[in-house]
Amino acid sequence: MANILDIRRRIRSVVNTRQITKAMKTVSAAKLRRAQETALAARPYSQMLTNVLKSLVSRADIYDPATGLPIHPLLAERPEKNILLIVVTGDKGLAGAFNTNILKMASKFIQSKPDQNINIDIECIGRKGRDFMRRRYPMAPEKASADGETGVSPVQSAAEAAPTRAGRVQIVGEHIGVLGKVEYNFAATLSESVIARYSRHEIDAVYILFNEFKSVIAQRLIAERLLPIKQIGAIDVAMAEEASEEERKQRLEAAKSAGVGVRPVDTSAVDEAAASFGASQVDYIYEQPPQQLFQGILPKYIGIQVFRALLESVAAEHAARMTAMDAATSNASDMIDSLTLIMNRARQAKITKEIIEIVSGAAAQ
Repeated sequence: MANILDIRRRIRSVVNTRQITKAMKTVSAAKLRRAQETALAARPYSQMLTNVLKSLVSRADIYDPATGLPIHPLLAERPEKNILLIVVTGDKGLAGAFNTNILKMASKFIQSKPDQNINIDIECIGRKGRDFMRRRYPMAPEKASADGETGVSPVQSAAEAAPTRAGRVQIVGEHIGVLGKVEYNFAATLSESVIARYSRHEIDAVYILFNEFKSVIAQRLIAERLLPIKQIGAIDVAMAEEASEEERKQRLEAAKSAGVGVRPVDTSAVDEAAASFGASQVDYIYEQPPQQLFQGILPKYIGIQVFRALLESVAAEHAARMTAMDAATSNASDMIDSLTLIMNRARQAKITKEIIEIVSGAAAQ
């Protein structure tokens, strides 16, 4: 049986660990609330931009009447020979299986394109995804010689990728430290570089892989196709994975203990008001021709889609970390109870042994 002093030391160690995990759970719960508020604050702009585009579609010719081809290059569909995959993970760990699940889906996505004639460029957002991809795939030739730890600056992207390739699957961009405070400028810069590559026919499709967040319980992993655009306002999901029932129960228990709301905020009134703009039959007077406005606003639509994905991924990461720390705190409490029971048994055994020795000594006299 273990020494009582050793057991006491272990109990103190577990108690200190429990205090840390409990504090981390509280911090993640507070950050989750802020992340939800930020995502909710960005929604009206996204909704109105989407509905303005829908309104313009009904008033402008987006397809060439002679050829039937789309006028805007972002609507043009081509065979997917060169694909850009944007993988959004976290910069830190201690979030359960959050990063692991994203990277597993990224591997599945790559494996779903076994054709050797299909090239896949990977844009990594987050340190965990960057480290995972670096161990498996080479950097693009010009990116490998870039300065700094990340290989590129936080806002540098794959727009200037070299035509020569390091392999069928290669890393063309790395963005570390941008998820601590997500800014629209970063999303806009990234989307501009992606649009530039797509317009130059360097890539034929763009997918973004992230953790979609609706509420603490309603989350799913999705690979969403950004380009080409098939339908304004519709999410084009190429792959999706729902959370298991056990994971949902754990999230629910963690949210209840942390005082975080488990239901998504009701924005039906705001969504209905925004949708009425695009559905209205009013003949709007535009300062520029509707077709020109459509050409200028459509790239911003891609930017807001990237921004939304980053915001939802950050909220999902905090929810995952809160759940993981709640489970760690609960496990620490169970371990403390188990060690206390072992310590009491050891102490009782020691006392019993001493009494037996005293009685045996007295009987011997």
